[in-house]
Amino acid sequence: MSIDRLDWDSLRVFRVVAELSSMSAAATRLGESPPTISRKIDDLERNLGSQVFTRSTRGVELTDIGKQVLRYVHKMALEAENLQRETAATGALVTGSITLFTGDGLGPYWIAPRLARFHSANPKVQVRLIVREDTPDALTDDADISITYAEPRKNDLIAHRLGVQHYVGFASKDYIAEFGKPDSLVEYYKHRCILHTSYVNQVERWAPRMSELRRMVDFAFITNSGTAIAESCAKGGGIGILPSFMSVIDPRLVALELPEIAPIRFWITYTERVRRLPHGSLLIDWIRQLFASPEALWFDEEFVHPRDYAAKVRALHPQIRRES
Repeated sequence: MSIDRLDWDSLRVFRVVAELSSMSAAATRLGESPPTISRKIDDLERNLGSQVFTRSTRGVELTDIGKQVLRYVHKMALEAENLQRETAATGALVTGSITLFTGDGLGPYWIAPRLARFHSANPKVQVRLIVREDTPDALTDDADISITYAEPRKNDLIAHRLGVQHYVGFASKDYIAEFGKPDSLVEYYKHRCILHTSYVNQVERWAPRMSELRRMVDFAFITNSGTAIAESCAKGGGIGILPSFMSVIDPRLVALELPEIAPIRFWITYTERVRRLPHGSLLIDWIRQLFASPEALWFDEEFVHPRDYAAKVRALHPQIRRES
């Protein structure tokens, strides 16, 4: 196959069909007829010499070759967007306002402290950071971009998994000195414990351990605020269940020498409309790069206990001097 026979329009159509798993839905989004979409996919498959979709009455599904092609098309699209932004950078600065919805952990404690970096490069872009306990919907709510803890299922939403929050038990030095610390999950019942009401997200992840904890533990403090948990825990209020990265946010918090309680995945979601906005794509790309950077080792699939974090970073990135 000659590369000259491939055209970007067919690849662009392929990308949308793959995203929506439907040729008719792709036709609606792109403003073209279903037969035109089908013809472009047929042309692409003929030029590639391989089938990229399997068709059924329920829609289309990527083949193994199709999944491989999609990875390359995503890379091509990202490079095209980078080129467009770099070209635009020679003129006026990108301006606009963008609304980002997050939970009360990642938003205030991880994203907000790093927004100065984004604004240094994009001084004319206003970011409205809205913290919510529930899962916002980028289609029906006021959010342009959302960080959610449930995998989006709607065809009109674009979603990328950013990482995993690993939840562990924390206590203060004073609390440990006075009451000791549990040697296992079973011993939590001997201690004052603090619970966040939103720990029902991704129930299949929380359910086994959380249901066990609920049976054993009479929680002393239940709140919908991550800040309240962190402050109460740091002041000796009890054992708080918090994301592992909180150990570098607040040195008053001491991670218990126990395995993680739950790994909770999270995604960035947005619509095609937002992705096409210059200021929207800037923030989307910045967030994705933020969670792919070396300092985001906390959010890898593999759990890294806070006691091992510094050594793990040095081993993986010896050339990088960590802020944390």
